[in-house]
This record gives sequence, structure tokens and C-alpha cells, in this order.
Amino acid sequence: MPTDDTPIGRVLSRREVVALLGVSGLALLAGRAWGQPAPACVVRPAQTEGPYFVEERLNRSDIRSDPATGAVKGGVPLQLAFQVSQLAGGGCTPLSGAQVDVWHCDALGAYSDTRDPRGSTVGQKFLRGYQVTDDAGLARFTTIYPGWYQGRAVHVHFKVRTQGGAEFTSQVYFDDAVTDRVAAQAPYTGRGQRRLRNDDDGLFRSGGRQLLLPVTERDSGYAGTFALALTSGRTG
Repeated sequence: MPTDDTPIGRVLSRREVVALLGVSGLALLAGRAWGQPAPACVVRPAQTEGPYFVEERLNRSDIRSDPATGAVKGGVPLQLAFQVSQLAGGGCTPLSGAQVDVWHCDALGAYSDTRDPRGSTVGQKFLRGYQVTDDAGLARFTTIYPGWYQGRAVHVHFKVRTQGGAEFTSQVYFDDAVTDRVAAQAPYTGRGQRRLRNDDDGLFRSGGRQLLLPVTERDSGYAGTFALALTSGRTG
């Protein structure tokens, strides 16, 4: 089975961050709330897009369905938002017009529009889509809490692309205790017992704690916002 467990990117030291900002001009940072002076930004580690990224060009906020059939994937509801900013003038300010793609597996561990030893979902497009950030830098998605598959902790992939051509790809993870509660419900129980926890995932060990999505309970499901910032001479 193809896996996406080859790490790319790493957690950088403060000295390396300074060098990165000065040399490459592109970094991913986590800022504090909008408007705070001199935000204590830290570099978020890049992680592989894996074998399951497909350029579907599906501009939609609710990614639960297969657009060809209208069939909706079942699972615990998840309201997922990305709050994207850019580092400029010593602070993090909202970045509008950035394309944020997300893709992840269903409750039973299957990705859409792929082939692997478990079977083919080619032609289906569930749990994929993109949104463009608004004036507040927000891109919002309605989806389900992802399931698990062999060799990986539970995660959601994302890719941010700016109008200026900058690109960043990584993943967000979930607290194991929350995932345990989700995994005890249908349809996740149909996948069997989850075998791999966060700290046993090689990719998670390469900066995953900086990529944990904070979630709160909402409407019989969960909601979470992941804040990040880009800096680039090509941004915007």
C-alpha cells in the first residue's frame, strides 16, 4: 500500500529561522492573534503531500460528498478552518486570496480518486476541495473527522498556494484522546481497532506537536482553527 510516511521539512532553530527568512524568503509561521505587535512566530514544519494529492480543482467549502453522485461520507462532523496570515512590518496580518486545499481519508481509511491494494476509488472525489481565503485570511471547510489507515496517525493534509506563487504543504493532527472518542463510534468502528498513536508515527515525531489542531465540541462534532503565516517576496 502506498504510504505518506516520508518526512520532509523539520523543526528549525531560531538561528535557522533567521537564515531561512533572509535567504529563501518563504517560511510558515504560527502567529498570535491578529493585531498583536511583534508576534512570537515559530516555524511550522513542512510535511509530505504523500501519494494521495490530486489536483481536482474543487472549489467548495463542504467536502463531504462525491460531486458526481451526491453521496455524502458519514462520520463525526468537523468544522475545519485555516487562518492564513503573512509576516510583514513586524506583525502577522491576514492574507486574502490564498488557495487552501485539503484532502484526507474517510472514516474507514480510504482516500478518493486513488488506487491501492485495498481497491480503487478512481473517479470519486469525496473529502477533497479548496477554498480561497477571505479578507480575514480565513478558509473554512465542512468535513468529517478522518479515520485511520495502516502506518499513519490520524491527520488531514493541506496545501497553501498564494497568488504570488508561494506554496507550502503540511498536515494537521489530532489529540489522541479526542481520536479515541471518535474511533469508538460508528462508522469508525467498522475499521477495527486503531493501532498507531501520534508518538508512534514517524512523521508526527518530526514536528507533529506544532501541527496539532486544537478542537472544541460543536453540534455533535468538533470545530478547530489552525493559524499559520507565510512570508515571501512573492506572496500576494
